[in-house]
Amino acid sequence: MAVLHYWRSNREIVLGQSIQQVVSNAGDGILRDSSPASEEFREFLTLVPIESLSYYVRQCLEMPFPKSGSVLQDLVNELGRRLDFEVENGLYQGRRNAIGFDGIWRFAGDSELVVEVKTTDTYTFPLETMSEYREALIAQAQNPICRNSSILIVVGREDTGALEAQVRGSRFAWDIRLISADSLIKLVQIRAKSDDPASVRQIHQLLRPFEYTKVDRIIEILFTTAADVESQQEEEQLEPAMAEPAVEEATPQTQEKTDRALIEELKDRAIKGFSAVKGIELLRRSRSYYWSADKQLRACCTVSKRYGTDYQPYWYAYHPKWDEFLKVGDRYLIFACVDMESAFAVPQKWFAENLANLNTTERKESRSYWHIPLTTVEGGGLAVNLSRVGRKYSLEPHRFSLAARP
Repeated sequence: MAVLHYWRSNREIVLGQSIQQVVSNAGDGILRDSSPASEEFREFLTLVPIESLSYYVRQCLEMPFPKSGSVLQDLVNELGRRLDFEVENGLYQGRRNAIGFDGIWRFAGDSELVVEVKTTDTYTFPLETMSEYREALIAQAQNPICRNSSILIVVGREDTGALEAQVRGSRFAWDIRLISADSLIKLVQIRAKSDDPASVRQIHQLLRPFEYTKVDRIIEILFTTAADVESQQEEEQLEPAMAEPAVEEATPQTQEKTDRALIEELKDRAIKGFSAVKGIELLRRSRSYYWSADKQLRACCTVSKRYGTDYQPYWYAYHPKWDEFLKVGDRYLIFACVDMESAFAVPQKWFAENLANLNTTERKESRSYWHIPLTTVEGGGLAVNLSRVGRKYSLEPHRFSLAARP
């Protein structure tokens, strides 16, 4: 049975299979360059959670099987995509008159990474060959960014001492960066916890060669990501000082917190419910961001508890970085409520037209946000309260049901 068809009907069973079983169900089960099996397997990898990618990587390294090196190559390239690179897959096997890279990772307006995947550093690796690949790519490229490309070697084992020594003692030391597959997975996990574009840029910088006697760059990414995660946790727990109908809502204050597991469960059920409505599966990109495999359907999902008022029972913050993420494709902001079995998916276009009608809170370090208070309307239902202009925007046309609990 084709792996994608099986995935859609028996997801939990597929996630329990070994990576070798998954590959055997993709196409004819044999990974070859430009083959249906390869295309289906790579599409499957875009759909699975990071925990599954980590599990598959460990299997390739700890329990090798025929073509496990090719499978690992596809897994590493998918990890690159999870880090927001545009990834060009390389060849499984070298051919005459073809450049033999394993992958090329690009980021808009940034330099390229020419990626080589190795299961082990037991054997001496011909750095000259990798450098020749890079030079050939530079020679044929039209984009001047390619001239600043560097090499990233992803090694299966964490113990890369022999290869590190080889690179340090070569003339390629300033062109090559090394990372273990396990550490690459950890970077993807860090990226998934942050919605801040600055964290992504800093992760990309870590993967390029730089002088690291001074470790400020490494500390900066840890600080930025930790601060972003902490800020998002606080913002998801904001408590509005409830106002009378004729008075603008005040700056929110932090009060009793909603259980983190409940928030994540509601986000998951809301995204699955919305995916069912659209007929397109949405994948989690980061803490609040979701998109389809082709990145054209996008959503930010946020959760509110119920506050102690019937007039304005729910309240949300809408962030500039969310607005930036939702400027491409078919995009929505999804409001979930902790005590409701439905949610609301509002097109970003509405927000683009109404941001001036929303109250704002100004905070340091670009942490400002717009207020999205929901109010009840006559006859039942909910609406966005545009208190600045004395209007209400009904959310009822955007209501959909949450997915059932697991």
